[in-house]
Amino acid sequence: MKIAIIGVGSVGSAVATAVKNTGFVHEIVLFDRDGIRARAAAEDLGHAASFGFDVKITAVSNYRGIRGSEIVIIAAGANQKPGETRTDLLNKNVEVIKDIVPRVMANVDSKHVKIIVVTNPLDVLVMLTQKISKLPVGRVVGTGTMLDSARLRTILSRQLSVSTQSISANVLGEHGDSSVVDWASIAVGGIKLDDFCKQTKISLPITTRNTISHRVHSAAYEIIQGRGATWDGIGAAVADLLRCIINDEKRVMTVSCVSGAGKTALAMSLPRIVGREGVISTLLPKMAGPDAAALRRSAKIIRKNYDSIEK
Repeated sequence: MKIAIIGVGSVGSAVATAVKNTGFVHEIVLFDRDGIRARAAAEDLGHAASFGFDVKITAVSNYRGIRGSEIVIIAAGANQKPGETRTDLLNKNVEVIKDIVPRVMANVDSKHVKIIVVTNPLDVLVMLTQKISKLPVGRVVGTGTMLDSARLRTILSRQLSVSTQSISANVLGEHGDSSVVDWASIAVGGIKLDDFCKQTKISLPITTRNTISHRVHSAAYEIIQGRGATWDGIGAAVADLLRCIINDEKRVMTVSCVSGAGKTALAMSLPRIVGREGVISTLLPKMAGPDAAALRRSAKIIRKNYDSIEK
C-alpha cells in the first residue's frame, strides 16, 4: 500500500516514523512545500528503514507525487505553542486545509481514497475536509480523542496498578479542552470500574476522578511547555488507526468523523467501528447525566467554531 503524508514538521515526521514501523505499507510519500526539508526527512527515514521493514520512502514538493496513494494523512499546519489552545489555531489552519484538500483530491482516486486528519483544531477541520473533498463521511477520519483516551488509560494504569492493556476507557467529544471522560463505560479486565475498586480496595472518589480528568486535559499543555510540541503520542495513534484500516480490523476506536447533515452535521469523537472503508458505524454510549450534558456542551463548542469559519 502507498500512503502520503502532507506536512513533514515534527508531527508529520513522527507519523512517518510510526507508520514505517508498522510494516504494513510498501511506499510512503512525504509532501512538504519545503522540498529541502521533505528530502532530508525522506533520506533520514530511508536510512532508518534499512534496519527494519523494506519501505520505499520518497519526498515530493508537487502534489502529482502523491498519485496512487490509497490513504492521505494531513499533518500540515501551525502547531500549538506554549499558552495556546487548539482553538487558537483555527483561522491559520482553516486556510491550510482549504489550500491542501483540493490539491490532494485532484491527484487521488476519489472512489477509494481515505483521508486521515491530524491537524488541529481537529474536529472542525474534519468537517471542513469532508465538505471540500466531497468524500463519504466515513472516509474522512480524524484521530480524534485516540490520544486523549490513551492518556486516560495511562493515568488510570498508574492509579490502579494494572496494565493499560487491561483498561477500557474512552474520552469523547472534542479533541480539545471540552473533551469528556466517559466514566460510566470504564472497565478493568471487563469489570466495571466501581466494582474493580471495591474488589481491590482502591479508593477513587469524585475528587480524584476530577483530578484525573484535569490531567487528561492538561497533558498536551504540559508536554508542549516542556518539549515545545507533542509528536510521539500522535504518531503512534495515527499508526494504530492506519493498521486498523489496512487490516480491516473492525476495532472500536474513538475517532472523529462527520455525523448528520446540514446544520446538524458535526464531527466529534465517539466510539466507532473502523475498518478498510474507514468509519463503518458509530456507537452511542450510555453516559452518566453530568457527563452526557458535558458531551452536549462539547458538541456545541465544535459546532460554534465550525459556524465561525463558514460566515
